[in-house]
Amino acid sequence: MSDKPKHQLFATRLGVIAATVGSAVGLGNIWRFPYEAGVHGGGAFLVIYVFFIVLLGIPVLCAEFALGRSTHCNVLGCFRHLKPGQPFWKIIGVIGVTSGMMILSFYSVIAGWTLEYFVVSLKGEVAGNSTEELHSLFGDFTAGLRPVMWTVVFLLINYCVIVRGVRKGVEKASNLLTPALMILLAVFCVNSLTMPGAADGLSFLFKPDFSQITPGVVIGAMGQAFFSLSLGLGCMLTYASYFPDRTPLVRSAAVTVGLDVLTAVMAGVLIFPVVFTYGFSPQEGPTLVFEVLPAIFAQVSGGWFWAPLFFFMLFLASLTSTISMSEIGIAWLTQDRGMSRGKACVLVIAVAMVCGVACALSFGYWSGLSLPVIGEFNIFNFFDYTSSNVLLPLGGMLISIFAGWMLDRNILRRELTTPRTALSSLAPAIVFLLRYVSPVMILVIFIANL
Repeated sequence: MSDKPKHQLFATRLGVIAATVGSAVGLGNIWRFPYEAGVHGGGAFLVIYVFFIVLLGIPVLCAEFALGRSTHCNVLGCFRHLKPGQPFWKIIGVIGVTSGMMILSFYSVIAGWTLEYFVVSLKGEVAGNSTEELHSLFGDFTAGLRPVMWTVVFLLINYCVIVRGVRKGVEKASNLLTPALMILLAVFCVNSLTMPGAADGLSFLFKPDFSQITPGVVIGAMGQAFFSLSLGLGCMLTYASYFPDRTPLVRSAAVTVGLDVLTAVMAGVLIFPVVFTYGFSPQEGPTLVFEVLPAIFAQVSGGWFWAPLFFFMLFLASLTSTISMSEIGIAWLTQDRGMSRGKACVLVIAVAMVCGVACALSFGYWSGLSLPVIGEFNIFNFFDYTSSNVLLPLGGMLISIFAGWMLDRNILRRELTTPRTALSSLAPAIVFLLRYVSPVMILVIFIANL
């Protein structure tokens, strides 16, 4: 008889794909990818990004899937279950829970910004403002108390989903939100392709100029491939613990990676034709979404409709990702600490609210706060830097090493080939990459980001 813990599993194949794609697809695709591609040369960055997502994303995602599905345990219990006499490996679980809470906290602040801009776009308050005026408006907004309100509102919405459980909450919401997000993105792409600057925008995105490749471009593409799939913090491992045994892992990983890349490319198709049409630089950086695009929407025919729809789409992308981040801590509290799901949800959201409020205040009332542990960073930037540049690469590297070298090879091969599909034949290549390629690539990301 199996000694795997018994808990609720996803009910359908659609639920598996919708949840994993929803976790991967978020602001990293729709916000981060366009500005990373913009500052790193467009087409050349895209080619290198796809190259790394195949060599890095698919193997590490398969490793998380195999670890989660083989044990049906949370990110801490998984390694205790597989290596009961080696407590060192539980550090991966500690990294996962810690980084998950940190990202949930500051990510909810950005999600709150999307809610603010959705509301002000509906009210027409961004129309008629120049980029300089929008820059000032964004600065005034983030320095006030409204970000605190929106952070709390967003986390309460998140709570309303996760408290309903795996099937009625996480799976049902994913089945609704992920397709809605993809449909909205497709609608925006069609609209962008009708603009006068569409040819220039598409040329920038799809016509690589390899003379622009520098070490910075390579590192940026490698980092985007890693972070866009939510690897290293245990989201995918936790979701895989809800996979039925009949779920084909390699095929699920390939579909998740494929849709994640498609979403990033669609975001580029959405944004670059618009940017070139209205004479802006594609190298605007992180301000692209909250300062440049609102200025463009003010000039677009029907901008009163497109602007709020765009920020609503960003809200959906944020929600599908934060649901999975919340689930990391909830699974640990319910399985290892014996807490009811309701209480675990309250605790996770409460901690995220406290930390999220601190992050939201980092640009205003607490902007001058300086503690020895955070140095020159404000609280928001400390949470962002520590989780994204330290904990996630470290967790991803340890997961690769564990799956490639410490996990029983028979378990890994069994998980990757059960049930058998056409993609199951890739299992030996995935094992090779996990042992010899992925850890080295993640180490490069780790050192470069530090």
